[in-house]
Amino acid sequence: MTILDQLAEKAGERMRSAREQVGFPEMTERARACRRPSHAFSGALSSPGLSFICEVKRASPSKGLIDPVFDYMQIARDYEEAGADCVSCLTEPYWFLGSDDIFREIRGAISRPMIRKDFVVDPYQVAEARAMGADCVLLIVSILGERLLEECLALSEAFQMDALVETHDAQEIDTAVRAGAKLIGVNNRNLKDFSVDFENAQRLRDRIPPECLYVAESGVSSPEDVSRLARIGADAVLMGEVLMRAQDRIAMLRSMREAAR
Repeated sequence: MTILDQLAEKAGERMRSAREQVGFPEMTERARACRRPSHAFSGALSSPGLSFICEVKRASPSKGLIDPVFDYMQIARDYEEAGADCVSCLTEPYWFLGSDDIFREIRGAISRPMIRKDFVVDPYQVAEARAMGADCVLLIVSILGERLLEECLALSEAFQMDALVETHDAQEIDTAVRAGAKLIGVNNRNLKDFSVDFENAQRLRDRIPPECLYVAESGVSSPEDVSRLARIGADAVLMGEVLMRAQDRIAMLRSMREAAR
C-alpha cells in the first residue's frame, strides 16, 4: 500500500466510527445550520493577484514532526495578522497529528475562511466539515474517482461551501473538470511516494480552464518560488512547511506576499 492508500484507509475507519455516533441525516442538518458565509473561501481567492492559503500542521508523512511546540492558536493568529487570505488546518490524526478539535478552536479565534484538510473518502465527511465551520473541504481525485467526486461536489454546493479539488496530473485535472470542480489544485507532491516536483504546477497551468480558480500546492520554499507562480497566473498558493518552520512567520509571509507583487 502507498502512504495515500494508508491515509485513505484510516480516514475510512474514522468516518465509519463518527457515523456510528452521528448519523448522516443528523450531520447533514448540522451542516445546513452552519452560519458561515456562502462560498467565502473561493471569494477570498478571487481577488486580483496571487492569494495565500496558509497551513497549520504539526507533522507530515514525508517530514515527520515539523513543530514540536505547535502553538496552533498563535500560528493561526500570525497568519491572519500577516495577511493570509485563507487558513488550512490539518485534522488527520495519525500522520499529521491534527484533530477536529484543533480546527474548531482555530475557527472560533480567526475570521479568515478556513479549509478542513483531511482525506475525504465519503460524502459524510463533507457534511462533517461544514458542521464544524469549514468554508472549504479538500477532495483528492486519486482517492475519490469521478463518481464519488461528483457526489461530494454536489453536497458541498448544497451547503454553499467550496471544495478544493486536488490533482497531480493532466488526467486528474480532466476528471476534476468533468465532475464540475470550480477550484482546482495542482499538487507538486506526488501523494503516492511524496516526492516533490516544483515544475508540475507550471507544466499543468494551461490545463486549468479559465473559469476555474487555480491553486498551486506544495514545494514552495522561497519568495522566488512565489514570484514564479505569480508569473504563470496561479490564483493562489497553498503553503505549509516553509511557514511552520519560520522563526518569524509574520515576516516570512509578508515577504512572500511582497514577492507575489
